[in-house]
Amino acid sequence: MLTFVVNLGTTMKKSIISLIGYFGVFIIFLFFSGCTPHAEHVNVYSGRHYQADEELFRQFTAETGIRVNLIKADTDQLINRMELEGSSSPADVLITADAGRLVIAKEKGLLQPISDETLLQLVPSWLRDADNYWTGLTKRARVIVYNKDRVDPSELSTYEDLATPSWRDRILVRSSQNHYNQTLMASIVAALGADAAEAWAQGVVNNMARRPQGNDRDQVKASASGLGDASIVNTYYMGLLLNSTNAEERQVARQHGIFFPNQGDRGTHINISGIGIASSSQNKELAELLIGYLLSEPVQRQLSEQNYEYPVSTETEWPKLLQSWGRFKEDTTSLAHIHAQLQEAMFIFNRVGWE
Repeated sequence: MLTFVVNLGTTMKKSIISLIGYFGVFIIFLFFSGCTPHAEHVNVYSGRHYQADEELFRQFTAETGIRVNLIKADTDQLINRMELEGSSSPADVLITADAGRLVIAKEKGLLQPISDETLLQLVPSWLRDADNYWTGLTKRARVIVYNKDRVDPSELSTYEDLATPSWRDRILVRSSQNHYNQTLMASIVAALGADAAEAWAQGVVNNMARRPQGNDRDQVKASASGLGDASIVNTYYMGLLLNSTNAEERQVARQHGIFFPNQGDRGTHINISGIGIASSSQNKELAELLIGYLLSEPVQRQLSEQNYEYPVSTETEWPKLLQSWGRFKEDTTSLAHIHAQLQEAMFIFNRVGWE
């Protein structure tokens, strides 16, 4: 009986090994049949999490035959992953929801220059890297959203004014860990200098209606519930609220107005979502083809219509909703220059207790 069991075990082992071998070869065949060096594909690491983007990638594949392999995660996680992968990283393209992370990726040697000058001419110089390592993809204005029942628009003027005593216990804003706030703070440092920027940040902390929490939409909802009067918000969040499938969210948006600050001086702060080519990419030509597609007028219009972001392409007309908010003066300080102030911005947040 023992001999039989041993023999049966041997037979089973051989069968299992054969089965593993068969499926192993099958899996390897499937992998390499779709992912050989000669297959046309672009590997995209994206910190954006929008259905509109995925639909555009499907369109790109349908129109060009080039497959887009999409990896989505927090941008900092993607940058860390690219660092760990080194020159073996499969990434071809990095997309971020904030220009600051593209600056960091460039500094870490994770990007290579975009060579196609015709692509870069579609985007204003201040919305792209001076050395062509990255370019804007969409842009967002960081504005003041106010409760129409409790704020007269004549009370509003500049970001700086939000730090004055008249706004005590009235300001709603998210955490200092948020990339959008970090970039806004860096823009204040660039415009006013570190000392004045710190005084501004301290004033905003003093005027907060509650501890920072939630995302931009949560600030507007808190204002609607009476917790505060004015919020610092990216414009596209208002688009998302106004077009929500939730009737309560649509009502919250209708209770609020959008104000573009600093129209009498430097203009309203602009941030971008942006795109660059990974330094490890062996598919640079295809990566540039994808970037060109995303910057083309029809795609820029589609992104703007579906995600309520402003197009970076100067050739693209704004959709009606964005037009209804009004034209405004933009702060055209180079984003690369603004992001040189990021470290100081983080020190300021820490010193003033902006959680």
